[in-house]
Amino acid sequence: METASMPSLIKTLLWIIAIYYIVKFLARLFLPVVAKKVVEKATEQFQQQQQQQQQQTQQNKTDKPKEKKIVGDYIDFEEIK
Repeated sequence: METASMPSLIKTLLWIIAIYYIVKFLARLFLPVVAKKVVEKATEQFQQQQQQQQQQTQQNKTDKPKEKKIVGDYIDFEEIK
């Protein structure tokens, strides 16, 4: 059974630190681009939903004209003192 030697431990720690800084650097480069794409896609979906909702509203207005129910005559009462 091998035991961990000091040079192996230092080498492993250096690799971990190097990988950490590489990931951090790449995140700084690519995270703004990814965030911009996500925002653009969300904005596009929102606009599509708005358009669909407007089209449905316009279709409902043109399809069904409101029917007026004739209930009876309107009588205006005045207060007598």
